[in-house]
Amino acid sequence: MTQPPLTKNQALVFDALSASQAPLSAYGILDQLRDKGFRAPLQVYRALDKLVEFGLVHRLESINAFVACAHPQNDCCSHGTVAFAICNNCGQVAEFHDHTIDHRLADWAKAKRFKAEKTTIEIRGLCANCA
Repeated sequence: MTQPPLTKNQALVFDALSASQAPLSAYGILDQLRDKGFRAPLQVYRALDKLVEFGLVHRLESINAFVACAHPQNDCCSHGTVAFAICNNCGQVAEFHDHTIDHRLADWAKAKRFKAEKTTIEIRGLCANCA
């Protein structure tokens, strides 16, 4: 997948997330980008909305934070099931994609005549370093 052209603000937000070792909230991103001209949360949220739409960034619902996609070049990850293992201790996030899980969920949805629009799995626990 070719990365769409990004606006200046989108590129700055994407770069901040890509450089981060942990998920960032919109306000955390705002704090990092104040010296680059960001003044309001709305600037960050607009950029995040587009980056999520492009499949370059994921929102972690359970912790209300964002991470850069670990493999944005794979179409299956932006259109299929995206799964995350989130460490409750250090905050490390590992993104993964499993075609078997994707197919099982698609089979279930088809059998129930349920039209899934988005599937995100978040597994909370302890990473190998913290366990």
